[in-house]
Amino acid sequence: MPPLAQHATDAYPFQFSAHPEVWLVVLAVLALGAYAAMVLGPKVVPPGVKPVNGRQVCWFLAGAVLLWFALDWPLHDLAENNLVSLHMVQHLVLSFLVPPCFWLATPEWLARFVIRDGSRAYEVLKRLASPVVAGVAFSTVTVLSSWPIAMNAAVRTAPLHDGMHLVAVLTALLLWIPVCGPWRELRLSVPGQMVYLFLISLILSVPTAWLGMANTPIYEVYDHGPHLFGMSAVEDQATAGVFVTLGGGSFLWAVIIVKFFKWAAEHERENKRNRLVVDPVSMQPVGMGFPDPGFPDPGFPDPSPSTPER
Repeated sequence: MPPLAQHATDAYPFQFSAHPEVWLVVLAVLALGAYAAMVLGPKVVPPGVKPVNGRQVCWFLAGAVLLWFALDWPLHDLAENNLVSLHMVQHLVLSFLVPPCFWLATPEWLARFVIRDGSRAYEVLKRLASPVVAGVAFSTVTVLSSWPIAMNAAVRTAPLHDGMHLVAVLTALLLWIPVCGPWRELRLSVPGQMVYLFLISLILSVPTAWLGMANTPIYEVYDHGPHLFGMSAVEDQATAGVFVTLGGGSFLWAVIIVKFFKWAAEHERENKRNRLVVDPVSMQPVGMGFPDPGFPDPGFPDPSPSTPER
């Protein structure tokens, strides 16, 4: 960015800046979603079956809004020209919020229509979306994009910055397939998902460590002029580390906790369905399932011995 433009941005950080290319991308996403739901879906799904449900529509709209929020004014401009902490917020939205929203919005029929089962594309996807490959790819991109040389170059060169965003989103899409992708066979078991997300949360500690412990500015492109809220460059870096930890790490842990309680509840329901049901009078097995709530738990008869007759 030219020095004059940079000083203008510092003086007026909230000055509106139009990004028509972002609007076109978001409109294209909305148009593709509408086409898939209203034109393609009725031709693919069986008669009488809705191509998409209300929950998927909500997830899709949430993903589109978050995509627009991350790439448009004011977040994009402040992240690029003023605060590295907001740059980290932008990357967190693109990596941890937008991809799962779009995957949860994608019906299985659409995923299998675009990538046919058994095709070469499916085999490539299967390899790329394996937990090890997806996790390593995402972690590598996350660490390298926080590297000072890469960050300085990206902020100075718009095409490089856009390319880094694209790579970040693509690797994040792969990252979330084992957790919430539309291909059920590519998902991990729920305990596996929790371990997988826990390991990813550990990777976030790498950029957090050098951002939080640095005593001098790491990114020279952000070491200029007055910062928003009167923060210094070092304070901005420390705030970026806090955002990565509390934003990214806490979000992953929240997903882990929700999945744990849902898995535990389902496990308990399964145990009840498989519990041996006995007749409370004859104490003979009569089947499997939930016990009659009118009787004491027949699966666990009273262990105390009966009183013998005199």
